[in-house]
Amino acid sequence: MFANFLIGLREGLEATLLVSILLAYLVKTGRTDARRALWTGVVLAAGLSLGFAALLTFGISDLSEEAQEAVGGALSVIAVGFVTWMVFWMKRTARDLRSSLHGQLDTAFGVGNRAIAVVAFLAVAREGLETALFIWASIRSAGSGAAPSSGAALGLAAAVILGWGFYRGAVNLDLRKFFTWTGAALVVVAAGVLANAVLDLQAAGVLPWPNSLAFDASAILPLESWYGSLVKGIFNISATPSWLAVASWFAYLVPVMAMFLRAPSPARVDARH
Repeated sequence: MFANFLIGLREGLEATLLVSILLAYLVKTGRTDARRALWTGVVLAAGLSLGFAALLTFGISDLSEEAQEAVGGALSVIAVGFVTWMVFWMKRTARDLRSSLHGQLDTAFGVGNRAIAVVAFLAVAREGLETALFIWASIRSAGSGAAPSSGAALGLAAAVILGWGFYRGAVNLDLRKFFTWTGAALVVVAAGVLANAVLDLQAAGVLPWPNSLAFDASAILPLESWYGSLVKGIFNISATPSWLAVASWFAYLVPVMAMFLRAPSPARVDARH
């Protein structure tokens, strides 16, 4: 639940921040008549993301177990790649995010309301599709139960509330610190998703050495215990991983975390201007 709450909060807040910047600029430029077009683009992007999530959830359910493991593992690797790129992209470009969106709207003003809807759609759809894929991969690696899905839903709900409060000026959030800390946490979550993807691909016969057990921590960290669930939620890795899964976890986490922490932090972003 913790890992998926974090994903929903971080990714959802990115999307709501984009919408807040676009809305604020419409008000600032006196184009409040275009808000309906903007919301149309946002709703269409949200619908596309939900449809993509449904496709991921139900699209492979009729496949054989081995095929499900192979497809799920491959999609999880892709999800890790996307979220890694987005974490670095946000940290690098957040300082120019507002001016970039304003420039896109200025261009759209000369075309019409449909162009404004397209700007909103593209901004939110990119975040929404990535969020759907990464949450799906994280929930899949977390296993059965309602907690992972509930965590993602609560994270998205919290993001909407924070985004609205940020737009209205009721929430004063230091986005530089927020994106730095949550970005680092997402790198840890992504490492766990990657390790579980390796286990899936080994189970499907795509990767070798499926029976090379590195350790068995199920007796020390049982999932039914609060501390076992906490460790599983934070690190998102199996209690009985293979050596290849452990190697992939370290091979991803160490260099990516080092590069992320060395990357320049974004300046403070204010969506109200």
